Amino acid sequence: MATVTTNKKEEEKSFVFNRENYILLLVGLGLMAIGFLLLIGGGSKDPEVFSYALFDFQRLTLAPILILAGLVMEFFAIMKRPKKA
Repeated sequence: MATVTTNKKEEEKSFVFNRENYILLLVGLGLMAIGFLLLIGGGSKDPEVFSYALFDFQRLTLAPILILAGLVMEFFAIMKRPKKA
């Protein structure tokens, strides 16, 4: 019975995430930040003139893919279980 209480104390002291989870979380945040940075910029200098830079590959395709990849990476980082030693 005494071993059961020591195991509970050891489990209480352990963290939910380990180093690998935090690295994956940072990678996911980085991907999302790059995606949001790619969404901005390319504005027109004259508000009366329409700029077709709004419809380029960077804004319509690449940036949303990076943002979704970052969200998937965040989900994977949160759900990943640490390896038991």
